This record gives sequence, C-alpha cells and structure tokens, in this order.
Amino acid sequence: MKKRIALSWSGGKDCCIALDTLIQQGYDVVCLVTTVPKEIGRTYGHGERTEMITIQGESLSIPVHFIECTYENYTDQFIKTVHSLRNHLKITGIAFGDLYLDGHGEWGEKVAATAGVDALYPLWMKKEVALQALKHFVHSGYEAVVVRVREDVLDETWLGRLIDDSFLQDVQKKPICPMGESGEYHTFVYDGPLFSKRIDLKHGELIQHETTKKLEFKSYCLIDKV
Repeated sequence: MKKRIALSWSGGKDCCIALDTLIQQGYDVVCLVTTVPKEIGRTYGHGERTEMITIQGESLSIPVHFIECTYENYTDQFIKTVHSLRNHLKITGIAFGDLYLDGHGEWGEKVAATAGVDALYPLWMKKEVALQALKHFVHSGYEAVVVRVREDVLDETWLGRLIDDSFLQDVQKKPICPMGESGEYHTFVYDGPLFSKRIDLKHGELIQHETTKKLEFKSYCLIDKV
C-alpha cells in the first residue's frame, strides 16, 4: 500500500518537482498544504492569491488545504493542521520542497515530529548542485514563469520570464542561487506532465512591494492542452 502524505505547496517550481519526485517514488500525495497569513490574505512567501493555488490543484486533481494563520501563530497552526490531516486523511508524512537551507529543514522536522508524522525532503541537496537542479527543471516538461523578484538582486525585467534555457544561462551571471533558494525569485508553474489542463495566464500587472516586485495576472483559466 502506498504511503499517504501531504505536500507543502507554494505554487512554484520547487514544490512542483517535489510532487513529481514523490509520485515517481511511489507516494500517494493526497493533499497540498498552503499557508495564508491573515496579515496579507495571500500565500506565505510567494504572496500568491489563493485562487491561483486552487486552480493548480484542480489541474493536478489534488485537493488544496489552506491554513489560515497569523505570522505569530504560523508554526502552531501548521502543526494543528498536519495533525488533523493525520487523523482525517490518514497521512503518515508531510513533504517539503526545500533544497539546502538547514533552518528550513530543522523547522519542518520539528513540525512533523510534533504532529506525529514523518518529514520528507525529496529534493534535499548540497548547495553546490543547485544549478543541476535548475537544469533538471528546465528539461522536466514543466513550465513556470517568474512572478516575484527581490529588488536587491534582480530587477523587474526578470518578471514574466519563463524558466527555460535562456533563463538558465542568464541566471548563472548573477551572484545568486540559481534556484532562488533564498527568495531571490519566485515562480508559478502553469503546465507540465501532471497537469490535466494548462493554466492560461494573461494581463500581467506589476505590483511594487517593500523589497520585492510582483507580477500579478489579472486573467487566468484552465484550457485544454494542444
């Protein structure tokens, strides 16, 4: 019998490859888990609208469970939710798409242990192989677009760029992690092998935040693949 697990989901390339990897390893990913702090009313980290995550889940045929929280009770609410999923969906683990930041790994391990499940990190790697991980994504069949950049390292011309061979070449010229592990950039995956339909994104609008710039699509819908 396949092990039933949940996956922490941001909508970006890392968690998408984590999902693909877990399925190939024989896990049954029964739920995507996304945190939504009340202070912003959007997803944590990426600042994505919940509707965008919902439409991904629809195309992937995996239900999304949104965790309403505050910055102050973020960890407690995450633990409560995972514990509830353990009881109601019979999950045995919670997976994360983190790559190599020890602090993130330690947090996930602690959260999982407290909730009584295993922590899984299917992409965990050494920092030095992050470029190889990006190459893997570029040739994975998944399609993603840059939707947020940290202004201190990338300007707004990077917004809207596809994660393709051209991006792969250009990002190596910047003094950042090629995978953007420290939040240098964030992505949104809109198509790929596990998607039943493509997410059509239109009418992108630039939004200025305190230290980042965000590309917000005003129009989005599922369309049949060509």
